[in-house]
Amino acid sequence: MTTSSDIIPVVAPANLLSGPPQGQWTYADYAALTAEGEYFEIINGVVYMSLAPNLGRQGSNLRILIQLYDYIEKPGLGRVFGAPVDVELAPKIVVQPDVVVVLKENLDILHPSHIIGRPDLVVEIISPSTAGYDRRVKQDMYSQYGIPEYWIADPASKTVELLRLDGAAYVSQGVYQGQAQLPTRIIPSFPVAVAEFFAD
Repeated sequence: MTTSSDIIPVVAPANLLSGPPQGQWTYADYAALTAEGEYFEIINGVVYMSLAPNLGRQGSNLRILIQLYDYIEKPGLGRVFGAPVDVELAPKIVVQPDVVVVLKENLDILHPSHIIGRPDLVVEIISPSTAGYDRRVKQDMYSQYGIPEYWIADPASKTVELLRLDGAAYVSQGVYQGQAQLPTRIIPSFPVAVAEFFAD
């Protein structure tokens, strides 16, 4: 017999929010939201809601941030941001990647309240409740708006898939684990083992 504890909540349209009709939301509408403990994003004017990340995702988020900070911010190659950070890809597209990298030649997309434009790298840390959304909806958005690299980190399997933009679509460069290093083009030298992103 299925119980409520056997059902994992997924990212879904937030149809009960007060505001514009779904399909008409903009960053200004989004910025006015005051709900706590939930994350909101706008895809094609539709507001999506998910729960705050669990401890496993937060731990991986911190580890990835530390490594990217060491190899991007410290040497002055750009800026690194962790969630929650709003990225407005278009007037009706606002996402909150787990990690965002903006290289120094593109720092003009940074604004006091949020990022407006295309970052150079986004990282999403998936869980059972977000995997489909991150691999379909957000992956399509990231490729559509020309983000050069997209990493999908999975704390459960301790793997990272690196997707690189090739024309209008992402091509997987492989799924990496353990002592493997990511073949990223965003960082000139990134000698970090994937295992460093995950707790033992």
